Amino acid sequence: MKVLITGAQGQIGKELTHTAIAHGYEVYSVGREELDITKASNVDIFFNQYKPDIVINAAAYTTVDKAEEEQDIAYAINCDGTKNIAAACAEASIPLFHISTDYVFDGSKTEPYSEEDTISPLGIYGDSKWRGEEEIRKKLSSAIILRVAWVFGMHGNNFVKTMLRLGKDKNELNVVADQFGGPSPAKDIADTLIKLVTYYQKNNDLQWGTYHYCGSPKTSWYEFATEIFQQANEIGLMKKKIKVNPIPTTEYPTPAKRPENSMLDCTKISNIYNIDMPDWRVELKNLLTELK
Repeated sequence: MKVLITGAQGQIGKELTHTAIAHGYEVYSVGREELDITKASNVDIFFNQYKPDIVINAAAYTTVDKAEEEQDIAYAINCDGTKNIAAACAEASIPLFHISTDYVFDGSKTEPYSEEDTISPLGIYGDSKWRGEEEIRKKLSSAIILRVAWVFGMHGNNFVKTMLRLGKDKNELNVVADQFGGPSPAKDIADTLIKLVTYYQKNNDLQWGTYHYCGSPKTSWYEFATEIFQQANEIGLMKKKIKVNPIPTTEYPTPAKRPENSMLDCTKISNIYNIDMPDWRVELKNLLTELK
């Protein structure tokens, strides 16, 4: 089976490529240089040439703050690009697996967000991703939309790498303590998507729709940073102690407002496919060990 993976240079895209190949799939893994999804004609030509059986769309504009300035680019990739992919999948009668985000919610809810909760993005990034989701729903019934949160892994830029980089030059860091979520290992996200692809290959069907997936337990950015440095010290990746100070969001203003609560309710994907939330602390240790 031929699997097309877009956004191949991103942290999830690279993990998807490795995982899909390991499962024996014929993989076409492309970045923007190979396929500019914002141009419908490019997408159509690519589909006609390679004739994929399944598409996993990991292509996205994910620079949350910069999206407030580069609105046209964010919507072109996250909305129009997604629409072009969905239209091509519909034309070819093949399923689409699409990665979305917790940023479609405003974070005002105290409990984890379910798939049925009200959408209310706080910024351009979240809104552009939500509009991309809606384009899929308009054009394609055989689609899985997987919302994830706080992604980290070996590839690309993420919070873990940022903390380690800052920790090299500083002995003390201030980190926001009143935003909460479930850090999501990119490797586990990739594993989950390929499990769904494999299920589809075996059964020629899935319970299509929107699903949530993130790590456990719930934590804050401050607690996440503290765990990063503690584990880095334990394995000898970092030789000095870093003091992490908890601060409120008001002391760390950003161009784009972040959801206070990004925790996702993953009951649905667990009940239907027996896919459980990963313990992010375990994958963090694996990542730090690999970085060492």
